[in-house]
Amino acid sequence: MSRGRTGFTAVAMWAVLAASAGQALAADRVDVGKNEYENACAVCHGALGKGDGPMQTQLTRRVPDLTVLARANNGVFPFDLVYQTIDGRREVGAHGSRDMPVWGRTFRMQSSVYFENHPVYDRESAARSRILALTEYVFRLQGK
Repeated sequence: MSRGRTGFTAVAMWAVLAASAGQALAADRVDVGKNEYENACAVCHGALGKGDGPMQTQLTRRVPDLTVLARANNGVFPFDLVYQTIDGRREVGAHGSRDMPVWGRTFRMQSSVYFENHPVYDRESAARSRILALTEYVFRLQGK
């Protein structure tokens, strides 16, 4: 009986140590999606995605509240629509005219500056990674 208990204690201690190490690693990681949001979106959509950024008063159209996208879509986050809206190559009728900057083009141009001398440079892949991280961050804003 004590043998089983010792095994359980060892496993529990290992789990606590692993969780602590995981938290330390997570604290050191950069939240790419959040950084992209803060640099590209918060000025219009606001820090929390509510559509209340400092530029909203300068715009002719109301800035969408990004925290209700899933609720407005029957509880399902419209990942592809958000991705395409950010990318901007395809104008999305629900988003209206091209009032929002075309971030896909901007990200591709920026990545070409950062990686132009890299032997396996792919600006599409670099831009796609940033858009995916940003779309995932908007997903995390839901219901806040």
